[in-house]
Amino acid sequence: MTLSRVEGAFRFLKTDLGVRPVYHQIAERTKANLLISVLAYHLLVSIEHALRSHNDHRRWSTLREQLSTHQRNTVIFTDADNKIHHLRVSGMPEKEHLKIYRLLGVKDPLKRRHQLAGSRL
Repeated sequence: MTLSRVEGAFRFLKTDLGVRPVYHQIAERTKANLLISVLAYHLLVSIEHALRSHNDHRRWSTLREQLSTHQRNTVIFTDADNKIHHLRVSGMPEKEHLKIYRLLGVKDPLKRRHQLAGSRL
């Protein structure tokens, strides 16, 4: 990992996360800003490392652009018994999406997830 690659990753993450320069007056907020940046960087490095182990050398910017066309949505509705349901559904992935998911070990990117959130009064 070269310094220029690390700097580029942080520059890209700051843009993606919408993080501005740290002008916080409170130390805890400055620490939180730094923690979010470091966690995002670790996630980015883990993803790139997993892909490189399969001889795929794409950068995060390329992956993000390719995966940005695959959407996952949450549908929230209330049934006849006034129970609130959250249903997570995915669009159909393209071949390149499936290849990336397979290389990253994502088991079932299309799996619907249903959660009962509560009930309305």
